[in-house]
Amino acid sequence: MQIKPFITLVGAGPGDPDLITLKAVKAIEQANVILYDALVNEEILNYANADCTKIYVGKRAERISTSQDYINKLLVDYALTHGHVVRLKGGDPFVFGRGGEELDYAHQFNIPTAVIPGISSSMGLTALQQIPLTYRGISESFWVITGSTSDGRLSDDLKHAIHTSATVVVLMGYSKLPQIVELYKNEGKHNLPIALIQNGSLPTERIAMGRIDTILAEAERNLVGVPAIIVLGEVVAKHRDFEKLKKNLKHTLALQ
Repeated sequence: MQIKPFITLVGAGPGDPDLITLKAVKAIEQANVILYDALVNEEILNYANADCTKIYVGKRAERISTSQDYINKLLVDYALTHGHVVRLKGGDPFVFGRGGEELDYAHQFNIPTAVIPGISSSMGLTALQQIPLTYRGISESFWVITGSTSDGRLSDDLKHAIHTSATVVVLMGYSKLPQIVELYKNEGKHNLPIALIQNGSLPTERIAMGRIDTILAEAERNLVGVPAIIVLGEVVAKHRDFEKLKKNLKHTLALQ
């Protein structure tokens, strides 16, 4: 039987396996090979057929990781030798998922491709916490920014975003939280609401909320760690529990 190479980039959503799309499930069921990331809930792999080859290619900060060049090569090699390869990514393939780079590489070999979107953590986790990214009269736009560039620096885009009233969601930036806090303090935004969401949508989810002046203490108090997203903006105060935090926030400020 002639092998027909094909590559599908699939977004697995923010963590909860119930948040994957039906179209994504169909692609997984039809896959000959699945290359999956660290943030993919492995329950989703149960949709694959028994003969499917599943390969972990996760990339995590401060851990042994699979290089992007090697992943690109695996995608093409398996497509040419096995047929349909699903590249399964946490969130959405095109929101800091390097999906565009993988398509560019596959197209060099004239391999047909498809993309199935997923729910990005930037929108999905905020929605699950009932934090609106936009709100009439409060926030007219939202920025989704990487917390760290390829050379490890804080993104310059964040330095521009702080001058606006936009909601800012920082992905892959928890290790730089102290730098981000200092950036907002230097802009005079000491009281800006901020939320940290770790392992969002999962049973192990943790959240810390506060203001720029208090969030480092709140993160420590709530034992928040990686992986976590950072949400900054007045819309965070729309969270149903934010008002309840006022007493705790005043107490935290009094201790500083």
